[in-house]
Amino acid sequence: MSRRSVVGIVLGLLFAAGVVAQSVPGPGAPAGAGKSATAAPPPPAPGTAVAIFASGCFWCTESDFEKLPGVISAESGYIGGTVERPNYRQVSAGRTGHTEAVRVVFDPARVGYEQLLEHFWRNVDPTVKDQQFCDVGNHYRSGIFYLDPAQKRAAEASRTALEASRRFPRIHTEITAATTFWVAEDYHQDYYKKNPVRYQIYRSGCGRDARLAELWGKAN
Repeated sequence: MSRRSVVGIVLGLLFAAGVVAQSVPGPGAPAGAGKSATAAPPPPAPGTAVAIFASGCFWCTESDFEKLPGVISAESGYIGGTVERPNYRQVSAGRTGHTEAVRVVFDPARVGYEQLLEHFWRNVDPTVKDQQFCDVGNHYRSGIFYLDPAQKRAAEASRTALEASRRFPRIHTEITAATTFWVAEDYHQDYYKKNPVRYQIYRSGCGRDARLAELWGKAN
């Protein structure tokens, strides 16, 4: 089920008046933006590091990570698929094998990778497969995409600790070596900043924060 369909059910009249969700480009998006190709990102600047996470809607994942001190930027995109230069329509149709993800650039002197992992777990529902909150499909699967052996060890250790806590009966979040990260179309970047009303309506209608409170507590 697409983001637009779910939010349309919850807020039908509002969407009929023109408040739409992710499947439609935001104000100022170029003609044909939904079909535009994407490009792999440049290397990180010296003194910075990169981490890649998937926790459903990349608008929300981007917003969650950019609030964390030490994070320089978070960029929405696609990872884990078999098609080069995928666009949103292809990914959301489930034809490419990609999942929505976010490439986090951070200052390791201010925030460590282990802290990013902790933040990730607190902002994901690891108990479901091929789904996050109201968004269903393989392209919404959650995952940690490691970039080197140290990240792999840290990610696996964090999952092992969560499993040992017995907080949840099963963890479905994948831990996989990162493949090419394709940057999503411009209208998806910083969506929560550029379209705050639409973003908040989507996030609330999707039940993301309510579910996170159930999983991790209201202080999450």
